Amino acid sequence: MRALYAEHAGPLLRYAMHLMSGDRQRAEDIVQETLLRAWQHPEAIADRPARPWLFAVARNLAIDAYRAKRARPHEVGEAALEVLPASDDAERALESWAVADALGELRPEHRNVLLETYYRGKSVAEAALALGIPAGTVKSRTFYALRALRLALEERGLAP
Repeated sequence: MRALYAEHAGPLLRYAMHLMSGDRQRAEDIVQETLLRAWQHPEAIADRPARPWLFAVARNLAIDAYRAKRARPHEVGEAALEVLPASDDAERALESWAVADALGELRPEHRNVLLETYYRGKSVAEAALALGIPAGTVKSRTFYALRALRLALEERGLAP
């Protein structure tokens, strides 16, 4: 292992630096992991030149690191939180007015179902009893009412 390190660590580090766009710490991690895999799998380099295998392993590790980094959300520091505006009640009031306005555009039977189930917190059975309609109708109207409400909110720029 010492001989392998002495012969290949320098060129492998330069190659890893190139793969990692000059990030020495990440390049050193790639070299360390590559040599660890060589130690764990001595049969891979026993009867052939070690350098092509080492470089292939380093390249694969760099690709894996790149893909893993892209799969994670972008990290931001504490400074990004300082520039965010503090939440205020005015924004929430404007949104609730827009939601109330959008609810006003719904058909009365859809609006009533949403008021009973969401705003008054009633179950489907309780809403059905309060509205004098079957529970299945409450479910159906709730589905279509939410779809219509989403469209109304999208028109106002509030829904994703």
